Amino acid sequence: MSVTTKEPMSARSSSTGLKLLGVLVIGAAVSLGLGIYGHEHTPTFDRPFSLFFTDTINLKVWFATAAMVLAVAQVLLALRIYGKLRWPRTTPPWLGDLHRLLGTLAFLVSLPVAFLCLWSLGFQDGNTRVFVHSLLGCFFYGAFAVKVLSVRMHGLPNWLLPVAGGAVFAALIGIWFTSSFWFFRHVGFPEF
Repeated sequence: MSVTTKEPMSARSSSTGLKLLGVLVIGAAVSLGLGIYGHEHTPTFDRPFSLFFTDTINLKVWFATAAMVLAVAQVLLALRIYGKLRWPRTTPPWLGDLHRLLGTLAFLVSLPVAFLCLWSLGFQDGNTRVFVHSLLGCFFYGAFAVKVLSVRMHGLPNWLLPVAGGAVFAALIGIWFTSSFWFFRHVGFPEF
């Protein structure tokens, strides 16, 4: 006969608290690291690549828009996975995989934009819109780190994943509104 010992409740909550603190510290470190780098780095104002776009700004506007569209689709899939949406009536077994794929694609599409912003422009605080955009950009990657870690680590509070996912989504929407949407309204739709 085997005897199993249960961990005392205080030890479990202490372990959960330490894990949560560690995940949040890592996310804050990512955000602060990007912000410090962007602030201390001397902006080059270069346009190192534009891929198949006519200009680097066009690449940034369309890639940020693609990341936002992918994120909206990912949130809709998450709502279906968690039963908050009822369509389709039965959840396909591949829905979770599609959710992760769209999140990965949104993250990958955001990387060239973040690189171009940090390298070429740095962290800027010249006007409110650009300052908010810079803050949200740094926050996005910190929140993304928290979200990824909350998926991978066991023993974290159940609320962390949806809160982190919501923070990532809200930051990305804010980034899009302070950049691409602003560009669409004040400059026009950029050419490819």
